[in-house]
Amino acid sequence: MVMIPKHDLIVTIIKKGCCECIIEASKKAGAEGATIIPARGTGIHEQKKLLNIPIEPEKEVILTIIKEEKTEEVLKAIIKAGKLEKPGTGVAFVLELKEVVGVVHLVKALSQENK
Repeated sequence: MVMIPKHDLIVTIIKKGCCECIIEASKKAGAEGATIIPARGTGIHEQKKLLNIPIEPEKEVILTIIKEEKTEEVLKAIIKAGKLEKPGTGVAFVLELKEVVGVVHLVKALSQENK
């Protein structure tokens, strides 16, 4: 069995329509791809109502699995591209992944290196 290097999951939650520049920046910083999930949510900056009915703004959740050694660089690129240092633009956080499966290209590459 080939040991796959440690990975992190960068979760980015932003307003709908803002994901393309974030994904592009994360790829330039070393990410290989991302998964985009449509979502709804509310935050302290989004307490809007229409006819006294609360509006739940549409969001996009970007999931990026990244090698641990690239996490900091990719996260910085996400923060810059998404302007996440400004209030109400979104949030990003990192989760350590205990195991990752399904990254066949990494297993093949590591198998070739170990020969």
